[in-house]
Amino acid sequence: MAKAKTVAKGKPTPKGKTVSKKEDQIRYSDEELDEFRELIQKKLDKAKKELEILTDAFSHKDGNNTDDTSPTFKLMEDGAEITSKEEIGQLAARQKKFIDNLELALLRIQNKTYGICRVTGKLIPRERLRAVPHATLSMEAKMAQKSSND
Repeated sequence: MAKAKTVAKGKPTPKGKTVSKKEDQIRYSDEELDEFRELIQKKLDKAKKELEILTDAFSHKDGNNTDDTSPTFKLMEDGAEITSKEEIGQLAARQKKFIDNLELALLRIQNKTYGICRVTGKLIPRERLRAVPHATLSMEAKMAQKSSND
């Protein structure tokens, strides 16, 4: 089982783990990756449930519509229903993208490339990954990207 990889400055401990300066660490250890995998899996399960609720609401599986009401009320409700369906559709699309990003993060964990900034090659801090577990950019790279877009 591979432990955290480091450059020459790191010092092995008796348990075989490597202690080094954070900036010297090349990737997260298998134990750390397992912790992130659990976090992401929980978020993924929750996101899939929320997508299912949105999908059900979009298709009106609950049967709460205006089919059996007066034509005037039905006409007014149809406009609101279209707007509501558009909003639900947008929320569902956003949720699907979030799910896809979480699944890609799980793949990066499997490949042991999780938590490595795709721009700088440095480790993304744990705090950022806990807040945004599918992040692929460090804050440094994200801010540089933002300033170049302005």
